[in-house]
Amino acid sequence: MDVENTVRAAVLDHFGVERAQVDSASLTFLGLEPVEILRIPGDGAVHYATLGGSRHPMGDPTDLLADPVRGPRAELVLTLLMSADSQVGVAKSLGVLVASPAVEGVVLQADALLDLGEPLWRNAKFTAVVLGESDIDPIELPDPAEPVRYLSVTPVTATEAAWVRVRGAQALRDAWAEAGIDVRDPERGAVNL
Repeated sequence: MDVENTVRAAVLDHFGVERAQVDSASLTFLGLEPVEILRIPGDGAVHYATLGGSRHPMGDPTDLLADPVRGPRAELVLTLLMSADSQVGVAKSLGVLVASPAVEGVVLQADALLDLGEPLWRNAKFTAVVLGESDIDPIELPDPAEPVRYLSVTPVTATEAAWVRVRGAQALRDAWAEAGIDVRDPERGAVNL
């Protein structure tokens, strides 16, 4: 089963781009297969989509034998309104996040709060992210494998991360909507909570 090429074709089709229009970076973590980060130009935005996180299903790290086929599979997508000059470090951060199931046993799912403890890109005020549902349709794989789901990545400030820990991710999304905050804007301030 060629999961990576199936996922690549689906995500490029979703954004309506050809492979030649997309830049990519490859990251390797000790003991893991490489992870690729696609940089997809959009209408006034840049989309970063991971490839490689869904090669293997996520599972409980305490299981003695991991199921090589069954289990949830996830990739990440981050959309930012930013110039190419300010994107240094985004690929590395996304690589660390998408590799966290294999490295730390984390299961990537909507409403999860993940904290890197360092800026997500050069000069960013965000060190954590909240995952959510994305508008990329689940990518079907041959049975019995579960579909690959793309999860949206939303950068959050330390204050917003604390809010998620106390009130939950949906409460933060509601506060953003009420304040009219565009979470794709890398220069945005924290919502007043």
